Amino acid sequence: METKFKSGPNTAGRLDAAWVKENRECQRIDELNLLKVSIEKWLMIKTISKFYKKSAPNAHSFPDENHDNELRRMKWSVFLSITVGYGFYYVCRLSFNVAKKSLADEGIFTVTELGLIGSALFFAYAFGKLANGMLADRINVRKFMTTGLLVSAVVNILLGFTTEFWFFAILWGVNGWFQSFGAPSSVVSIVHWFGGKERGSIWGMWGTSHNIGEAITFIFTAFIVGSFGWMWGFRAAGISCLIICFFMWKCLYERPEVYGLPRPDDSPTPRKDISMGAKQWQVFKSPAIWILAFSSAFFYVTRYAVNSWGMFFLEAEKGYSTLEAGSIISVNAIAGILGTFFSGILSDKFFKGRRNVPALIFGFIYFLSISLFVLGPANSVIDTFSMVMFGLSLGVLIIYLGGLMAVDIASKEASGTALGIVGVASYIAAGIQDIVSGILIDNNMTVTNGETIYNFEAAGYFWIGASLISMILATFVWNAKSDNS
Repeated sequence: METKFKSGPNTAGRLDAAWVKENRECQRIDELNLLKVSIEKWLMIKTISKFYKKSAPNAHSFPDENHDNELRRMKWSVFLSITVGYGFYYVCRLSFNVAKKSLADEGIFTVTELGLIGSALFFAYAFGKLANGMLADRINVRKFMTTGLLVSAVVNILLGFTTEFWFFAILWGVNGWFQSFGAPSSVVSIVHWFGGKERGSIWGMWGTSHNIGEAITFIFTAFIVGSFGWMWGFRAAGISCLIICFFMWKCLYERPEVYGLPRPDDSPTPRKDISMGAKQWQVFKSPAIWILAFSSAFFYVTRYAVNSWGMFFLEAEKGYSTLEAGSIISVNAIAGILGTFFSGILSDKFFKGRRNVPALIFGFIYFLSISLFVLGPANSVIDTFSMVMFGLSLGVLIIYLGGLMAVDIASKEASGTALGIVGVASYIAAGIQDIVSGILIDNNMTVTNGETIYNFEAAGYFWIGASLISMILATFVWNAKSDNS
């Protein structure tokens, strides 16, 4: 890049001061431009932007006799891709939870360190969900979602070869950031490919993907860890997700118009008298949205307490083997599929679209089930029953408290903002939970005759109390009015 100097007068052998100053400014600008170009080349910003850029619409359309068949085929290919793909996101997200007991027993990490490592994922995921959610609207979601799972898979494989605390924690935080690519990409795909009359049902069915991922983790990964050790648990999770990356790349389509197909267009017409920024600010100012965000936050404390520490609790406190503990916890994920799938149908058909009554009913079941799980005796029938009820109630509440009740209240055009507020609060709480639970367990640990004895009493009451607070907070928005225009 050339530096552009301006010719100036030379009077009595002296350069004009103003002319010198102006050319120095030109030099600074050119130097900054050179630095910018160098940084862009080093970071490959233009190359990356080009790769993830949305594809242009294709004017070509399918013949009339093939149009509907092709649209139907591609829609269900997208649905299958995001459901299976997001399910395996969870396989790479929960591998650490299955390995915790082994990592502690082998003296690789203390329980407090395990809590800190686990929180790294949640904090990265919390802020990533909002940032990457906004990004997913602007780029190629097929490439975006595949990239997230690809990096997460590589991180898991790398974790199967290290025992260094800080390296482990940083990699797990990186995993959290790329994990946040999954849900926004899935939701954007649903909006692109499915119209309003079917979108709610599709959303509910897709919501079962995390239960599928949890079930696979607590059976398949638990079997690998129990048979071959914790390192192979991470490696197996990563390898399986690499395989799913190829499936998503092949079967996940970007947008209907890219393939010459019509896109469902049933979005609300924006009101010209209120800007998007104003609508989003209304969401931020809504007390009801923030109450729901805190209700969801306490709900996520208990959700991820069982998710992160449930197997450890059953092994250390109740004496189950790794495979037995994984089987019991997996029941919660399987039961959650039913709760998630029927949550929307339940509120629409039986409660005329009101979520507050079923949220209270299942909030109470949620509280009772975690109490039975923590305080009940070591009995496989009782523990399995508690996980069935926990999973059913969790499946319903994750739809209501995890976003649907907030979207019902917020303006339709600012629903993403409402989801972002709830998501950030929920996963920050999940991260804090991992730290607090780890400290509570660690501080009550004793060593007797060379054997480590873990005491979960304080942590257990923390988990139970969070579920009770979540249920109470949700009742504060019992008569909240919708801002939809």
